[in-house]
Amino acid sequence: MLLAIDVGNTNTVLGLFDGDSLLNSWRTKTDARTTADEMVLTFRGLLADQEPVTGIALCSTVPAVLREMRMMLGRYFDDIPTVIVEPGIKTGVPVLT
Repeated sequence: MLLAIDVGNTNTVLGLFDGDSLLNSWRTKTDARTTADEMVLTFRGLLADQEPVTGIALCSTVPAVLREMRMMLGRYFDDIPTVIVEPGIKTGVPVLT
């Protein structure tokens, strides 16, 4: 199960995938003041009745939230392989401007 996390300026959208199939999705408000410890409470609540997460993909446009997300993932999900898409990461996907 892949947990995809897209942190935007207004909302953070999470999707739980089994292969190509989206099994569940959630939308929460993005708040740059939220701490890593607060985030994990939300994540654990949303994922409580789901199959175990085996991978995480994260992207963020909010530096303060990205910092706390990194802290949360390192502290509470350190056993799960994680990819963080951020400036400088080579994804193979062209960015059109």
